[in-house]
Amino acid sequence: MSIWIIFKLLGSLALLMFGMKAMSEALQKMAGPQLRHVLGAMTTNRFTGMLTGTLVTASVQSSTATTVMTVSFVNAGLLTLAQAISVIMGANIGTTLTAWIMAVGTSGSDASPFDISILSYIGFFIGIVLIYMKKHRYIGDFLFGIGLLLLGLTTLKATGMSMDLANNEAVTSFFKSFDPNSFVTTLLFLLLGGIMTFCVQSSAAVMAITMLLCSTGAMPIYQGIALVLGENIGTTVTSNLAALSANTQARRAALAHMFFNVFGVLWILFIFRPFIDMVCGWVNYDVEMTKDSVSSTVFLANAAKLNYVLAAFHTSFNVVNTFILIWFIPLIERFVCWVIKPKMVDEVEDFRLHFITAGFMRTPELSVLEAQKEISSFSERMQRMFGMVQELLNLSSSSQNKDKGNEQTFNKLYSRIEKYESISDNMELEIAQYLESVSDAHLSDDTKAKIRAMLREVSELESIGDSCFNMARTINRKFAAKQDHFIERQYDHLHQMMALTDQALTQMNLLMSGRKESYNVNRTFNIENEINNYRNQLKAQNIIDVNNHEYTYAEGTIYIDLINECEKLGDYVVNVVEARMGTRQRSV
Repeated sequence: MSIWIIFKLLGSLALLMFGMKAMSEALQKMAGPQLRHVLGAMTTNRFTGMLTGTLVTASVQSSTATTVMTVSFVNAGLLTLAQAISVIMGANIGTTLTAWIMAVGTSGSDASPFDISILSYIGFFIGIVLIYMKKHRYIGDFLFGIGLLLLGLTTLKATGMSMDLANNEAVTSFFKSFDPNSFVTTLLFLLLGGIMTFCVQSSAAVMAITMLLCSTGAMPIYQGIALVLGENIGTTVTSNLAALSANTQARRAALAHMFFNVFGVLWILFIFRPFIDMVCGWVNYDVEMTKDSVSSTVFLANAAKLNYVLAAFHTSFNVVNTFILIWFIPLIERFVCWVIKPKMVDEVEDFRLHFITAGFMRTPELSVLEAQKEISSFSERMQRMFGMVQELLNLSSSSQNKDKGNEQTFNKLYSRIEKYESISDNMELEIAQYLESVSDAHLSDDTKAKIRAMLREVSELESIGDSCFNMARTINRKFAAKQDHFIERQYDHLHQMMALTDQALTQMNLLMSGRKESYNVNRTFNIENEINNYRNQLKAQNIIDVNNHEYTYAEGTIYIDLINECEKLGDYVVNVVEARMGTRQRSV
């Protein structure tokens, strides 16, 4: 076999894989937000969830993208794990459309009056025109992806025909060395399919290789379908390894995906040949025909139908498997929850990011969704941190005569706030680094604008953490000075100011966890005006109280420091809201 033919084979596979990737990413750019809304709205029960997963995956041609969106909704509390499992089941059906595209692209004979590669050149021409028009460049990217996919398929088919694999003694003798009636042979090819998919990281590439070998008559149909079954398991191994660094719900969803495919392979092995013979009957493929019993033309014409046999088997297998398991979703949910227990660490006080996981999210457009969920979690943490500051103030106010137990409680809470400040620094750095790596990819203008806004959001949220820690240090300094205590009126004013600040944080979190179209930004601005006015009033009153010897100048300074820090924190909240809403930033 010539080295050039091998490079042509590998190059056509590369074209196929890149075409699938380009087509999928273009579709996600065009319809990503709408698909996310559909996924969130159309999963009221297990059947609509399955249908939604099928439609979304068939639309974006990526079961990984659907799975990632589903897991992010589970993490956000928009979907239950049971609903997510139904969507993943549907994704397994939707991804079988890829096999049909490849079956059409690689089928046909040289005598056929229509060459499908013509469509690829038409796609290239229209695509480049639309890309340069800019307004419709995502449609152009999609057509270019389709063109590359079809060109890769036709090149793969032509390369396979030129290799004449059916008459290649080395290839045919390799497959003949396995007993086609042996169960061990089926298991060996199943394992081989899983390993190939895991190594290549592309089930589409393995499916294309399988179709090439089967349609040229080199590999028997039973061994080819065993490869397809192995591919189903191989693709779940990849997602489970990637989910090892993810949070509990993500790992459970990945395990449910593996359970679905492994269970399907187990039951199909019991009726392996009858099921395949039934599918062959649908496609009108003669299983008994051998190369020696008929002419070469008749044999190759029969073998060419194997592409449709593989596609039909892939679809029917996943549909039947879904129909069986969809009734047992609650049991699957309990099983994966039993296998994967929640981590013993308190995830609220864990340094690790929970939504952004290395390797798990590969589509730039959808990576932005993951980052947004992480920023929403960051925002909630900052409000929890501010709640601790309020509690710290309460401890200091109730400790005029401090006992040892109260002092230990105070110190423990102060240490938690200190830890949260460190968490906020780490979260800002890691989210910003993630967004910068995502921004290196080819993104839509809207997504680029979202990334700029999110970088601004994480910076302002970290500033909120700094303000909270500054207040905690001020309270700690007052607590340590046994002679310095606020009068009751000062505590009342501080509690009122902190209540206003907490309202601002609550409004900010409503925006971060919801949709900005339904958010009333005037409420945030009104609270900010109240905070500013109250700060001015208290500063003026503080000067009068110090002059009247209501409390010492030192006590007044600490008191006003806390008031000013609350006002600064309110400004940071407004900056976060403006960044999220896409409005102009105000100075602090």
